[in-house]
Amino acid sequence: MPIRVELCHVDSNRVVVRATEWHSGDEQSSALGEANNAEEAEDRARQRLASRLKAEDQVPEPVEGQSKPVPGPAKPAPKRIAKPDAPSTSQAPATPAKSRSESSQPTEVDQHEAPVAQPPSEAPTDPEDWSEELAAIDIEVRRIGWDRAMEGIYLERAFGHGSRHRLTRYGDLVAFMRQLKGLPEGAKPDTAPVPIRRSDLLEQGNQMLATLNWSSDQARQFLTKEIGASSRQQLSDEQLLQFNMLLEEQTLKASN
Repeated sequence: MPIRVELCHVDSNRVVVRATEWHSGDEQSSALGEANNAEEAEDRARQRLASRLKAEDQVPEPVEGQSKPVPGPAKPAPKRIAKPDAPSTSQAPATPAKSRSESSQPTEVDQHEAPVAQPPSEAPTDPEDWSEELAAIDIEVRRIGWDRAMEGIYLERAFGHGSRHRLTRYGDLVAFMRQLKGLPEGAKPDTAPVPIRRSDLLEQGNQMLATLNWSSDQARQFLTKEIGASSRQQLSDEQLLQFNMLLEEQTLKASN
């Protein structure tokens, strides 16, 4: 299956590369690699991706001819207490409503299982006015020396379309602005590092949390222990990338 490699982040201390396996146009699995240079980062990303794919292939398949376990009979629903007929004058008074409520309460509790904890939404509230960010992008584009066509080439690589006006997520706009501020004058749009997309990082983190089968409490405890935050919403893009790298290490340990 084809593997696509993309440069996620470059600074003076490290390079981060993402290796992704594709099949029939769909992304199957991905892994991050970090090193002091792009070549080593790519090697690590490919090695981690290979380890993850190997672990997925080792999931035991049912043996041919072996009968599948037959599920047991369905658990009968709790019996409801029949409503008593209207009492006659010679019968004892009916049970007070309070007592009936108290007696039926345990049955109702047993019928409802505890809801599965869902990860909280990690998307911060977007501001309505983006004019300040757009003005900053104009300044950075002029500083680098790009025209609209060159900016379009870069945007196509980074976000899949060639116009900043098609950036509908505030997080993508901010990531674009921050990345431009780190580019030197004269940077080439077809080779300059593209920004880390926060939405991609969050989705990748969700996939790894699902692989680890962690609850929201487990994920929050791990985040607090390793980075000192209680929610991914509090993290910068760099910290979110670091958190994903830590999660990836946990998935590799779990697969070994």
